[in-house]
Amino acid sequence: MASIKEKIAYALGDAAAGGIVWKVMSIAFPLFFTNVFGLSFADAAVLMLVARMFDVVTDPLMGTLADRTQSRWGTYRPWLIFGSIPFGLIFALLLYTPDLGPVGKRIYAYSLYLLMMAVYTMVNVPYGSLLGVMTDDDNEKNQFSAFRMIGAYAMGFATLLSFPYLQKWIGGTNAHQYAVTGAVLGVIAAIMTMVCGLLTKERLKPVRAEKFSFHQFADLIHNKAWLYMTAMAICTNFFNGFRYAVAGYMFDYCLHGSVTVDDLIINFTVFMAFGEVTCMVFGGVAPWFAKKVGSKRMAFFWSAVFCLVTSVAFFFIPMDSAYIGLMIALVILTSMGIGIYSPLLWSMYADVADYHTKHFGTSATGLIFSSGTMSQKFGTAISGSLIALLLGWAGANMVTDAMGNTSIDPASVTVSVLTMVWSLFSLFPAAIALLLMLLAYKFPIKK
Repeated sequence: MASIKEKIAYALGDAAAGGIVWKVMSIAFPLFFTNVFGLSFADAAVLMLVARMFDVVTDPLMGTLADRTQSRWGTYRPWLIFGSIPFGLIFALLLYTPDLGPVGKRIYAYSLYLLMMAVYTMVNVPYGSLLGVMTDDDNEKNQFSAFRMIGAYAMGFATLLSFPYLQKWIGGTNAHQYAVTGAVLGVIAAIMTMVCGLLTKERLKPVRAEKFSFHQFADLIHNKAWLYMTAMAICTNFFNGFRYAVAGYMFDYCLHGSVTVDDLIINFTVFMAFGEVTCMVFGGVAPWFAKKVGSKRMAFFWSAVFCLVTSVAFFFIPMDSAYIGLMIALVILTSMGIGIYSPLLWSMYADVADYHTKHFGTSATGLIFSSGTMSQKFGTAISGSLIALLLGWAGANMVTDAMGNTSIDPASVTVSVLTMVWSLFSLFPAAIALLLMLLAYKFPIKK
């Protein structure tokens, strides 16, 4: 039986990866790259697409490599322990704007972003795989997953809520604010990741496939549960990716900047922070809800239904800061559904890994969890790329200043652009939630 200390330590791993690094990459990076760093919409879109092609190679390779690691620290834990410092460092550097020309900035952004994705994979794939070797008890897997999501959302809430106040305290230019914020958050992420690696335990020995074989990939393709799980993971991250990536544009253009309510500064990070704290609370409810409806699969289904309804409702709110309270209320309601299905996702991945071992005779835990990480990055980045492309398609234009830096031309932000932004936060995620419902209903593992 795992201790509370170990469950908290495991939670710190996703508090760092999901609550800090991925949350900032999801919500702040699209706006940072176009409005602060100085990339064009096209450059930002291509950057994220190139990174995804890179991940298609690195994520499964990391999974197979992690599965074959043997050390005195275990199979998966050493990757967290020794990967923690580069993880925090590269993240900090990615939020730094160098004093370079347009070409130099493109090279810097592409190099650092790809390196960040590689380091994220190096840490997060083994982290996810840990769940498969810490316990074989299904209820305890759900508990670890719930702690993981609570950690991620609690830290996500703290990160997003503090973001505007930290920037205000730092002062100076937007570029300086992002650089210092990145350094602070990078140090915190590195420490959390290392603590996770040091204080968790690997109790189970994976059934190893000692020699690399492409048969592993062939087996995975024939694993029906994995195919459904991959599609569901991509959908969940598409859903979240659209909302997080477009939130900054929604506040800048639809609501005309930050909104102050009773001395509380509500910008795009604080706005989404309301959802984070809700996800944290309902992440703890997920194991109970799964028991109540009879299975993880049906709990997933009903949470997707809830997300569909609330997302459609958001579209009909007027684009006026006077309705910020109603907007926050619907973000909270949507996050109730997200908070339930998020921890179930990783517990279901552990089930898929067990299913694979039972039907194919060898462990592919690292490979399977790497596909979850790849799906996470794929869904988030593709949604970010599509947002950049769709905003350009709707009529948003970039202008270049005398220094070669690009920014959005305010004159190009027409009604069609505003409608596109609003739809990307509501109707697009709603369509994805509908697909998620269908996939969850048909998922072959019924427990």
